[in-house]
Amino acid sequence: MVKLSVVVPFYNVQTYALETLRSLRANSREDFQFLLVDDCSTDGTPEILEQAARDLPGAVLLRHEQNGGLATARNTGLDAADGEYVTFLDGDDWVAPGYYERLLASIEGLGCDFVRTDHVQFTARARTIHRVPVGRRDEVLSPRDAILPADRSTSVDYPYAWAGMYHRRLVDRGLVHFTDGLRTAEDRPWIWRLHREAESFAVIGLLGIFYRRGVASSLTQIGDVRQLDFIRAFDQVIEETAKDAEADRFLLKAVRTYCAIISHHLASKERFEPAVARQLRTMSAAALKRLPQDVLKEALDSMDLDRSARLRRLRRRPVSAGKAAA
Repeated sequence: MVKLSVVVPFYNVQTYALETLRSLRANSREDFQFLLVDDCSTDGTPEILEQAARDLPGAVLLRHEQNGGLATARNTGLDAADGEYVTFLDGDDWVAPGYYERLLASIEGLGCDFVRTDHVQFTARARTIHRVPVGRRDEVLSPRDAILPADRSTSVDYPYAWAGMYHRRLVDRGLVHFTDGLRTAEDRPWIWRLHREAESFAVIGLLGIFYRRGVASSLTQIGDVRQLDFIRAFDQVIEETAKDAEADRFLLKAVRTYCAIISHHLASKERFEPAVARQLRTMSAAALKRLPQDVLKEALDSMDLDRSARLRRLRRRPVSAGKAAA
């Protein structure tokens, strides 16, 4: 029986793929499965993965005929996963030797639905540790309680899918799958749904996953229209949270986070192509008008002056129906 399935999407990462694959080899075990998803790469990545499928114990190579994006590639891997537990790794990141075995031992020992971990972010030679914003460690907690408070960074603000491990029962319930087609912010509806609907989780004080920033091909570095998918992603967060039995408890946090992300993008609009920057403003103004206005007012009143002023100006912006749907 497969104990752990690791889903690893790759797209045009030939520069980093070998390092990623070497780290998987240093984590291999007879009952570990590595699902390598080639999301229709156009560089040398497919050849690297073909070799890995022959040489890496537990490797399964899956191919997309069309590029579907990270969310869709992860779903392809999940649909083929046989493990009692699943986790993720991006094709340009890597993990320390033996990391997955230690993480697996932790989640099995705790017996919870999922665990979350800290990670090391690195850009060139600089490395910084990023921690899950939850104080209690190695203790089973309620995921719903970890959504709040609304005015502080919480577990749902640490959305990295690869920073954790998830039991098969969550996969079977559809809680670990992503919204197909989202090109960015795909992990935001995912992390919210996980915290609203799973029953138990824990935060593990274990370092061993290394997240690479500054990759030129990464969507975090690209200012084209795909970045605007964050609006569709957060619209989904709001819609699903509004249907929750405790919507009154969680909506302020969801709206406040949405507003903070809109403000962040507006403040750095220079990195967008000019047409995309205009579309950002139009779509963001429409998004503010779709939010429950009483909750939006409370969220804006609770934010710092710069961000709230920026969003209030945008809120007053007239929006035509055609442009709002663009």
